[in-house]
This record gives sequence, C-alpha cells and structure tokens, in this order.
Amino acid sequence: MEKFTKLTGIAAPLRMINVDTDIIIPKQFLKTVKRTGLGVSAFYNIRYNEDGSAKEDFSLNKTAYQKASILITGENFGCGSSREHAPWAILDMGFKCIIAPSFADIFYNNSFKNGILPIELPQDQVDQLMQSAEDNPEATIEIDLENQKITRGNEMSFDFDIDPFRKHCLMNGLDDIGLTLEKKAHIAEFETSDKQKRSWLYE
Repeated sequence: MEKFTKLTGIAAPLRMINVDTDIIIPKQFLKTVKRTGLGVSAFYNIRYNEDGSAKEDFSLNKTAYQKASILITGENFGCGSSREHAPWAILDMGFKCIIAPSFADIFYNNSFKNGILPIELPQDQVDQLMQSAEDNPEATIEIDLENQKITRGNEMSFDFDIDPFRKHCLMNGLDDIGLTLEKKAHIAEFETSDKQKRSWLYE
C-alpha cells in the first residue's frame, strides 16, 4: 500500500447523499478479485447511458475533473453492502481522498485498508469546498495528513480529525499484511522457540 502523507490535487464534486456501494460499483462487476480495473465501471449506472456513452451531466465525466484525486460528496457515503470492491473502484478512478459529512462504517474502515483517506467534515465546510470545486475546478486542494489540515489556496483552511492508529497506517503505507510483517522478527522468534517445545507440530 502506498504511503499517504500529503496530497495536492483537483477536487471533483459529487452532489449526492446516501451513495451506496451498488451505485459505486454495481453487482455485475464483483466477479474479479483484483483491485485494479474497476475504475472504468465505477458509478456505472449513473455515469453512462444505455448505449455505453458517457452522460454529459454527470459531474465526474466533465473534462475539468478527469484528473481529480479528491472526491467531495454528501452524507452517508458508501452505505449499503460491505463489498470491498467499492473502495477498490474509487481508488482505481484515481481518488485517494474522499471528503464528506459522514460515511457508512464498513466503507469507512475499508477505505483506510486500501490507502484511501476518508475525511469527515461539518456540512457547512463540505458545502464550501463543494461550491469552490464547482466554481473553480482548476484550483487544487492540499490534504496534509501529518498536520490534519485541508487548504484550498488562500481561500479556505479546515482542520480534520483522524484516529491516531489509522493515521499511522496511512502515513507508513501499512495494510493488514504490512502490520503483520512489522512483527516479522517476533514471529520468527516465536516459531524458533515453539519448534523446540512442540517439534511434532512442524514434522
């Protein structure tokens, strides 16, 4: 998992609330167990017309946001099922940070495990960032994880909260496997000791 320390990028606005995981990545795309390749199918039912062409009025299809790495959206983002394909699809679209008033718990937890920073802000602050992203799409936002601060030029600056353990994992690029490997020396020490005590288990 890539380390997340500081991110500067374009923010894309998605003015929707209660965006569930079936909206993020519909069930027909859940056959893969790979974390890549899902970005093109993200938001499929609201992103494309029946003939497969892109919907011009869908915000994430607009040229200004094609290289966006920050998603600003409404409350209860990621509700619905627990499918981990949802954060996979978001990440594969290029989004490394999502800003919203609230998230569904499972999606929130899965985002951290996949290197995405979900930030909860008060509704009025989300509204300000959303409006600014719509009015000036070329302007960038800086996400400073170490100092837990969001800035948009000289226009606005907001602090955000994050669990210290999750912050540590993101800043050091540690997923569940990475956390386990941090204890590699202790694991090896235990195995050596255990082989002496219960050698029959290793035969």
